[in-house]
Amino acid sequence: MPRSVFSPRLLAGCLAAALCVQPGAGAAQEPETLLARDFFLNVPDMGDVPVDEFMETMGMFAAALGLNCADCHTFESSSSWEAYADETDIKETSRRMIRMVRAINEENFGGQQFVSCWTCHRGDLRPRVVPNLEIQYSAPIDDPNEVFFAPDPDAPPASDIFDEYIAAIGGAGAVAALDGFEADAVYNGFDTGFEDAEAELYATRPDRLAMTVHARPGDSVRVYDGERGWIAATDKPMPLMTLTGDTLGGARLDAVRLFPDALQAERNFWQIGYTVLNDAEVRVLRGISPGQAPVNLYFDDDGLMVRMLRFVDTPVGRVPTQIDFSDYREVAGVRIPFQWTSTWTNGQASVRLTDVRPTADVDPSRFDTPPPSPPARANVN
Repeated sequence: MPRSVFSPRLLAGCLAAALCVQPGAGAAQEPETLLARDFFLNVPDMGDVPVDEFMETMGMFAAALGLNCADCHTFESSSSWEAYADETDIKETSRRMIRMVRAINEENFGGQQFVSCWTCHRGDLRPRVVPNLEIQYSAPIDDPNEVFFAPDPDAPPASDIFDEYIAAIGGAGAVAALDGFEADAVYNGFDTGFEDAEAELYATRPDRLAMTVHARPGDSVRVYDGERGWIAATDKPMPLMTLTGDTLGGARLDAVRLFPDALQAERNFWQIGYTVLNDAEVRVLRGISPGQAPVNLYFDDDGLMVRMLRFVDTPVGRVPTQIDFSDYREVAGVRIPFQWTSTWTNGQASVRLTDVRPTADVDPSRFDTPPPSPPARANVN
């Protein structure tokens, strides 16, 4: 099957080596931390990781090897979750590679994830072993997500950059006065077949966010209630997925950035770096806290945040999610981005706000655990 037919993000995150859904798994009452072995059949080497983290590893495989779901599984898996259990040679190879990567990191880097699938493959099925002289003698291609954070005695303190950001979007008083909002939006992503779909967002200070997308196959709901998070969507193998670890932390960052006067407190320590984004130099703050994946925040010359880069640590490496912000407009005295695009290893989606209504009275039930998603009404390929 030509790769142009199936994106590497097919089904918004293909399942891992030789699996299928356990009978009765994924019912309405989900445990707080559901492990892969509790939900899927035959998941050696990764059965002890939470389901949401397990799904992130699929994006790493796709990005690192330049493959799609059908390349590792079978063509039938594009329309049947059960078909993911069919065995293929490449699955067994991937299991050996998982064990190899773990061993390299354990034996050489104290268990830290310095080596991942991407380290060797870099978008190719087979690692290159002969130096590419054209690359060696050409101008380097810099990735703005690979920022070198070197000590800079002339760099301002991180607090100054955050203060500039708050001033740029309306000032501390206006930002603190925005307690919440409801918004209508247009969503477009891989899970909608890149069709526009109506959506609604609900957010309240300091860290609650809910979004419902009315896609053709069925509604997709994402909720973070300030402590817990869930996804209920027809494109997921389970009808209600509880977020854990770094995926839960990512949902929190998505909520807190809407009320950014609390953003600096999300990490204990901030480093400052510089890179070029869209042909313009930007300042980058990297936030670090023990036990949490780092987060990078990118600020332009006007002081506006133009990108957030957050991560999920998985057994096969650190998986990035890049969110680019644009079209800042004023709402109740605060400039907020009306457009953002999220790009990650198993999908891409954009959100465009069409109507934002500031309010302190968002219905608290909007942030309740969503009901499990019903089966999809139609396939989206």
